[in-house]
Amino acid sequence: MELKPSGSLKIDTFSVHICDIEDIELERLHALSLSVGWPHRAEDWQFLREQGQGFVALDEIGRVLASAMWFAHSTNFATVGMVITSPRLQTLGAGQWLMKRVFDKVAGCDLRLNATRAARRLYLSLDFQPEKTVYQCQGIARAQTIVEWENTRGDVRSLIENDIPAVIALDAAGFGVRRAALIEKLFAHSAGYGLFKADTLSAFALCRPFGRGHVVGPVVAESDADAVAIVGPHVADHSGSFLRVDTHLGNGDFAAFLSRSGIPVFDTVLTMSMGKRLTDFAADGAATSVTYALASQTLG
Repeated sequence: MELKPSGSLKIDTFSVHICDIEDIELERLHALSLSVGWPHRAEDWQFLREQGQGFVALDEIGRVLASAMWFAHSTNFATVGMVITSPRLQTLGAGQWLMKRVFDKVAGCDLRLNATRAARRLYLSLDFQPEKTVYQCQGIARAQTIVEWENTRGDVRSLIENDIPAVIALDAAGFGVRRAALIEKLFAHSAGYGLFKADTLSAFALCRPFGRGHVVGPVVAESDADAVAIVGPHVADHSGSFLRVDTHLGNGDFAAFLSRSGIPVFDTVLTMSMGKRLTDFAADGAATSVTYALASQTLG
């Protein structure tokens, strides 16, 4: 008697187990981000692992199906990122399961993350609160015919190692949390320009390899004009190649400059927080530094 195959096959009754992200080969992590269309290279994963901690979910045969990381910038503040769930698990609760594991490790910390549209429902269910839109600007950079930053008040020059303490202090003023270890690591992987007024650093922009090309960030300045002055040289340096900037600024002179420079808005994500809100981290004083571009969506 010939046996006919069933018309359906249940394949979602499998179990997953948790593993430290440090124990996973970079190639397997890279495959996970590729599965959801994220641009991270293996080198980008390694950079993040050196700065943070995380978990992955593995199936019975060791395939990486989900990830989540956290980056402790102080004893009471961390950013959360690289929360990825493979398509086969996106409706099965793996993301929430991993996030609750992260919560165990960062108990008592104020948290901040940048949520894709697909992940917002998850974060809302975990009591994260919406803050600001992040505009993911990217494209083939083109230098301006008229150099817009040449008449900026102050001197723009390449940053050197001796400038690191001033960059750390300025980043802390803009971000609201001192991130010395991260800035030092970024500095080692980046080219940087700073705007100096009376020999004091008043704005800076770092640029490093990432994804399809380079990413500019963090960028901290006191005005759109100053931000343009320090990002403009990076645009010129990478004219004709892929450049990305993640910014909370959706309009104004800085946003217009990015669009004219071949780096228009490509997508958006949403900054969300748990615990202290963004306004709670705002610096006091009349002349406040603003984070014009994030280090990355993962790092903030």
